[in-house]
Amino acid sequence: MRAMPRASVDLTITSPPYNKGEQGAVIVKAVKYAKNSDKRNEEEYQQNQIDVLDELYALTKAGGSCFYNHRTRWEKGKPIYPFQWLQQTKWQIKQQIIWNRKICGNLRGWRFYHTHEDIFWLWKDDGKSPGMHELDTKIAALGSVWDIPPYSTKGKPHPCMFPPTIPARCILACCPPNGLVFDPYAGSGTTLLAAKVLGYDYLGIDLADNYKEVAMLRLANPSQKDLRSILHERDRIYARERVAEQLV
Repeated sequence: MRAMPRASVDLTITSPPYNKGEQGAVIVKAVKYAKNSDKRNEEEYQQNQIDVLDELYALTKAGGSCFYNHRTRWEKGKPIYPFQWLQQTKWQIKQQIIWNRKICGNLRGWRFYHTHEDIFWLWKDDGKSPGMHELDTKIAALGSVWDIPPYSTKGKPHPCMFPPTIPARCILACCPPNGLVFDPYAGSGTTLLAAKVLGYDYLGIDLADNYKEVAMLRLANPSQKDLRSILHERDRIYARERVAEQLV
């Protein structure tokens, strides 16, 4: 990212490794990435996230946004909230969105089942109040709780694939025409695919060559399932022609 031009990105949508310690549960197996450890010293991990987010801030145009997906974790019974490091970055936290996945990894009664993750809408100051930037009413009406099922990774080359509906919704909400969409943890390329299908420029980074190969294949030949998810989100928001007619 340090080699990229400053103030060149309009919108970032990303989900980093959560640092869950490579520990699995009843339903969700342990996450192991090809090139990135999910088992790091917590202090080191949080500082890395601050550094990445501050670099993203420098890359973002004034008034631009970053949607950062993460979740609360527990260590020895104590919660670790993403707010702990997000408030140490240069970004303004504009809103916390609840991604209601409706499933959890561990069916134990230590606490109410943790069935959601968080999507933090981060905003770069442009000298105006964040309240001066209004969403399209159709977008705002979707609310701050998003009921979106997770993407099944069974038989997939990446352990934590994003449902395409999430980046599609973020792009439709915040990316200007001809804007650049960025993902520094591109993985299997879901954010990039949503940007391409919706007609935006896109750029992604990932350390793992095999994930990059998967992303390139998805961009070259999107599945009908992914296309339907992205176009359905666009069409239901803007009431355009039926998705099926666009897939003939």
